[in-house]
Amino acid sequence: MGMNNTPSGERMHIGFFGCTNAGKSSVVNAVTNQDLAIVSGVAGTTTDPVQKAMELLPIGPVVIIDTPGIDDESGLGQLRVKRTKRILNKTDCAVLIVDAQKGLCESDNQMLELFKSKSIPYVIAYNKSDLIDSPSSTDESSICVSAKTGENIYELKEMIAAVLKLVENDKRLVADLVNEGDFVVLVVPIDSAAPKGRLILPQQQVIRDLLEAGCTSLVCRETELKQTLEGCGKKPAMVITDSQAFAYVSKIVPDDITLTSFSILMARYKGSLEGAVKGAAAIGTLKDGDKVLISEGCTHHRQCDDIGTVKLPRWLGEKTGAKLKFEFSSGNSFPEDLSDYKLIIHCGGCMLNEREMQFRNACAEDAGVPMTNYGTAIAYLNGILKRTLEPFPDLQKMV
Repeated sequence: MGMNNTPSGERMHIGFFGCTNAGKSSVVNAVTNQDLAIVSGVAGTTTDPVQKAMELLPIGPVVIIDTPGIDDESGLGQLRVKRTKRILNKTDCAVLIVDAQKGLCESDNQMLELFKSKSIPYVIAYNKSDLIDSPSSTDESSICVSAKTGENIYELKEMIAAVLKLVENDKRLVADLVNEGDFVVLVVPIDSAAPKGRLILPQQQVIRDLLEAGCTSLVCRETELKQTLEGCGKKPAMVITDSQAFAYVSKIVPDDITLTSFSILMARYKGSLEGAVKGAAAIGTLKDGDKVLISEGCTHHRQCDDIGTVKLPRWLGEKTGAKLKFEFSSGNSFPEDLSDYKLIIHCGGCMLNEREMQFRNACAEDAGVPMTNYGTAIAYLNGILKRTLEPFPDLQKMV
């Protein structure tokens, strides 16, 4: 997968934070060797977080996030600070830029407390160190740099790379569930919700992971599944389907063949499958007037719109017989107050990084609201959740 094609959800996210005029944007530009951020002599130029996907050596594909000053006390400033805190939820490594002439201020210390409370690894970069005679001694998590002269900018990148190496995970989407030489059938419906001319991200990623595991993938639509299984002359190790086709596909795939979905695999990959399995049970408790939030990680509705806003509400109504109220969120917007909801159903989260998905799960847990995902919910609605969790015996026992 080329650098430009590495999806944001798969890239390490590096957030740059700091007080107004600590030279944060200048450091970002020095680190990235490009004018990513707005730099001017006016304090507080960056008004919103600026995100950019790029290749950063020696790290690889990353998303760089430049944020507004954390010490802005004006009305808008408080809103910005709130947004900055939300950015932390998707940050894999935080870089705090401090003016070396002034040292750590109260806002910096508050930011460090936030990093610690959210368990975010961080680096402190004392900028403008060219303007002081003897840079203060730093510990292993901090470094003196100068965006102006370029001093220690490379070393700062090395420090960030070392921090990210510690948080990198070696989890696989599907490769650890199959053996080399296995044959896997993937069911991909091509309907009005499928993007023209391409496969959606979880499908691409599963194919890629199976290739790396030395497996053969056979891709077909649900309408050709029966003849595919009859004509391939070999029993597949697994059938992986788009969740929307669960009802149809589960009737065709014999019980002795493992069946699961792209969405369920993605939930496990993002660390949220166990919560999703527990959350699915809440569907059975829904009653008239209950509010359900259906949340999507991507904003390109074209491919998921149908399922999130039309099919799921209809299926939930049919299953529960209750008159439910639905609310929807998409992209980066995730409601801050979840207390009104009886259930949250989230998409697979392929466009969100793992930290963001875990943050959303944690928000739901804090509010005491069960949260499940599309695939798990659809499997539950079709009475096949236990079957679709066959690759994960520990979770199967929970159903």
